[in-house]
Amino acid sequence: VQLAESGGGLVQAGGSLRLSCAVSGRTVSSSNMAWFRQAPGKEREFVAAIGWSSGRTDYADSVKGRFTISRDNAKNTVYLQMNSLKPEDTAVYHCATGAPWVRARAQQPYPYWGQGTQVTVSS
Repeated sequence: VQLAESGGGLVQAGGSLRLSCAVSGRTVSSSNMAWFRQAPGKEREFVAAIGWSSGRTDYADSVKGRFTISRDNAKNTVYLQMNSLKPEDTAVYHCATGAPWVRARAQQPYPYWGQGTQVTVSS
């Protein structure tokens, strides 16, 4: 299983970015998928998840209402649309898969991770 993130970059506060996570070796339509992020000097934290069975979603409180996770089954890709970005959103964003939904917010259950894409939000 391989996950490849893209779409990161430098953006001003209030701007938008869309991250992509291309998956191979596993189908996103039958996998719970998640995004995590790690800021410098901080631990990796949960951002958002999407469930395979019903497409249900879950978001960290810090991004709720600003970020949207979605998937394109035909492209086997998961997206993270990020709007109204803030400087505190600056981090390396990773996608992950392989965890059960009941533990979607925890890092340890995920066996598969991408290398990450850098998002930098300037004030």
